[in-house]
Amino acid sequence: MIKIVNAESLHDRTIRLEFSDGTTGDYDMQPLIVRGTEMVNPLEDKEFFQRFFLELGALCWPNGFELSGRGIQHRLREQGKLHPLDQVA
Repeated sequence: MIKIVNAESLHDRTIRLEFSDGTTGDYDMQPLIVRGTEMVNPLEDKEFFQRFFLELGALCWPNGFELSGRGIQHRLREQGKLHPLDQVA
């Protein structure tokens, strides 16, 4: 099972994630936020967005919204944005 082991806010709504298999990628949350669903609406607020945390390897927010490490990693791989950790400058 792929888990997120570290998460760091970069800019706007982008989070740099490190995964349990030694890969990393910068995940842009903006496309998800613009969908305007009930669970992601609070993420429009910058202060609320910054309250993310990791729980059991998932990216989570206080309102109960969470994204699995496996799902995010899959999207990053499809976008060509997933890299081995040792190749990140």
